[in-house]
Amino acid sequence: MNQVKRGRAFLSTPGPTNVPDRVLNAMHRAAVDLNDPVLVDSMTASFADMKKVFQTTQSEIFIYITNGHGAWEAALANVLSAGDRILVPETGNFSGGWRDVAAAYGATIQEIPNDWRRAMDPAKVAEALAADKNHEIKAVLLVHTDTAVGITADVPAVRKAIDSVGHPALLMVDTIASLGTVDFRMDEWGVDIAVTASQKGLMMPPGLGIVAANPKAVEVHRHSTAPRRYWDWDARLQSEGYRKFCGTAPEHHMFAMREALDMIFEEGLENIFRRHQMLADAVRACVAVWAEAGALSFNAINPAERSNGVTTILTAEGIDAALLRETARDRFQTAVGGGLGKLQGKAFRIGHMGDLNEGMILGTLSAVEATMAYLGIPYQRGGVDAAIRSIAEAHRKADAVPTPMTRVA
Repeated sequence: MNQVKRGRAFLSTPGPTNVPDRVLNAMHRAAVDLNDPVLVDSMTASFADMKKVFQTTQSEIFIYITNGHGAWEAALANVLSAGDRILVPETGNFSGGWRDVAAAYGATIQEIPNDWRRAMDPAKVAEALAADKNHEIKAVLLVHTDTAVGITADVPAVRKAIDSVGHPALLMVDTIASLGTVDFRMDEWGVDIAVTASQKGLMMPPGLGIVAANPKAVEVHRHSTAPRRYWDWDARLQSEGYRKFCGTAPEHHMFAMREALDMIFEEGLENIFRRHQMLADAVRACVAVWAEAGALSFNAINPAERSNGVTTILTAEGIDAALLRETARDRFQTAVGGGLGKLQGKAFRIGHMGDLNEGMILGTLSAVEATMAYLGIPYQRGGVDAAIRSIAEAHRKADAVPTPMTRVA
């Protein structure tokens, strides 16, 4: 078949995600003077509005020209001192990444091992902290949604576990794959530091790492001795305008952020969370049917722990997950994520976060099903139909529309 590509390809990876045309158009402009009031006012508003997305009124916002890994480092560099002990509950692949950054800064790592198919038990955090009688543990690093495994951690329960033993450790949360996708309440949940990045739920191109730090974290920072320059909060707190970026501001990314934030507030956070729930439910309904043939299964065993931003699907022995991804992308113009870490070659991931609607996710599911049919991968038919019915039911409930059987003639 002549593989001339027409139309738009579907991007259903768990990052980067779809960048809306409005955001792209906001970036499509000439550079401006760094002191131009249009830029300065836009940046000032965006710093303030990021607090609303984190749901915090008391935290400072720091924006870096970097990715999520840089945001990890920025957070750690500002609160660590050499030899500090850090508690890291294993949530999947990305808790290990953040752990390694802490280790590179000279931290002593205490990891709580965990099965990659289940969320971390907060009781294990309480147990580890209770045993730390001298309060040597300075911080708990928690990944809210680990996209490798498709599992979302219970942040309020971890906060409760810390408080239950009266431990002063900072609670540092990676919200890279959760912010703008599921509810995250920084102040209410007692999170001291939250980190995120631009390329997932925030609907921007990769390139910005964002850190929110509450007063407790800022006070710890004042006594931290870790080496830092570009990451340093002090210089950024004392600066105005573009100087908050420790150099030239990422003008076009900041114009993108302004437009993306406008779109977020136009839809409303609660509506965004409901939309992601609906799309995630549709994907899960589809995968559950596919899995009946025995070749696929959910990585996350407990349905309540499954992420609303990404679904990780395990493939049975003998099924080439990489070939499935390549075929979906190259033949059916649909990109899905691959397995990471221990799941490399054993799973694929369907992202359903950011600028995404019902038709787009149904198109992705149809393309994945077509891929399996083409490759001869066993799957139970009817998965896409289950997704359609799930979406229709969600709309019916939201609009209180009677079913055809109850509609009055």
